[in-house]
Amino acid sequence: MAQISKKRKEALAKHDLTQMRSLVEAAVVVKDITYTKFDASVDIDVRLGVDPRKADQMVRGVATLPHGTGKTVRVLALVTPDKEAEALAAGADFVGLDDYISKIEKGWTDIDVIITMPAVMAKVGRLGRVLGPRGLMPNPKSGTVTTDVAKAVQEVKAGKIDFKVDKTGIIHCSVGKVSFDPKMLAENALEVIQTLGRLKPSSSKGTYIKSITLSSTMSPAVPVDSQVNSAS
Repeated sequence: MAQISKKRKEALAKHDLTQMRSLVEAAVVVKDITYTKFDASVDIDVRLGVDPRKADQMVRGVATLPHGTGKTVRVLALVTPDKEAEALAAGADFVGLDDYISKIEKGWTDIDVIITMPAVMAKVGRLGRVLGPRGLMPNPKSGTVTTDVAKAVQEVKAGKIDFKVDKTGIIHCSVGKVSFDPKMLAENALEVIQTLGRLKPSSSKGTYIKSITLSSTMSPAVPVDSQVNSAS
């Protein structure tokens, strides 16, 4: 039988972690049971009533969190020379094309998001073996392959996230940091939930959102009322 850590025992003693809560209440509890010395990320996990093995039930999308993620997002813009100044002005950390493609081919992936344009996807496409396993491959569905590079960079820097249901039917993504106010965390989480609602596949039958939990990097999960429709 696995031993329960001292910190987890303290968390379990302070709160009933089987009780369904509103988003704000869950955020308050997550903050209260997080004991890390660093500013831990707060994540939302949503179990969906879909079968990801079926192409028409694959849920993938983007959401712009109203309060951002709290993370410093390192953005690489792989663009033609005429778009470099535009990407830099929008806040991209790294801008270029052939030099960065060469670096990536040699194993460099010290970035969080890559934004590129359709005109250079023929070159970027060959990076799939390196970028794919790391979730860094640009994709039109996530808005990272676009003709409006500046807008895409600005959105990512402002808190735009993309998510994709995993093979077990769960969406997992960050909605902020433990240092955020509970209402900010709740409003970010609500944006993800509402976005998922709009993405419900027509072929999905029965209960679509089966369960929701909030947790921090090293805290137990706190269940959220799946009927929630506000950040209160």
